[in-house]
Amino acid sequence: MPEVTARPAAQPGNLVDPYRAYNFKLLINNVTEGHFTEVGGLGVKVETIAYREAGNNSVVRAIPGRVTYQPVTLRYGLTSSVELWEWLMTAVEGRVSRRNVSIVMLDSSGSAESMRWNLVNAWPQEWYGSPLNAMSRDLAVETLVLAHDGLQREISNVGMAA
Repeated sequence: MPEVTARPAAQPGNLVDPYRAYNFKLLINNVTEGHFTEVGGLGVKVETIAYREAGNNSVVRAIPGRVTYQPVTLRYGLTSSVELWEWLMTAVEGRVSRRNVSIVMLDSSGSAESMRWNLVNAWPQEWYGSPLNAMSRDLAVETLVLAHDGLQREISNVGMAA
């Protein structure tokens, strides 16, 4: 499992530059694939189990239960590339091809990695084509929804004080 390094805590008087939501890229098995316009749905849910301790029935305690990872939605401009379509078709045929996917957040210049989320064993579970409208000048944008077995977050050491 990769080592996760925390950013130094903000100090009084130091400007903390928030990350820009538009500077990102997506890697599938460490290869940049497609031009993605939006990534959504990154999330983890831990169910709560309520129980009463023996001998203390007046108090209900909560403990963590089953963990579920929310499906991640990718929106991307339609191109002639067939890589994502072929990956989807393996799932349609019942042969799930699990791949590791990284969503990489870039710094404000768009040149260096600042953070990444890794989806473990992802595979396509839904696809939606772009609406077509002869009166529109919009780009054709497809949607691909990925199921996955786990989510990891890494923060880059680039630009951090030693």
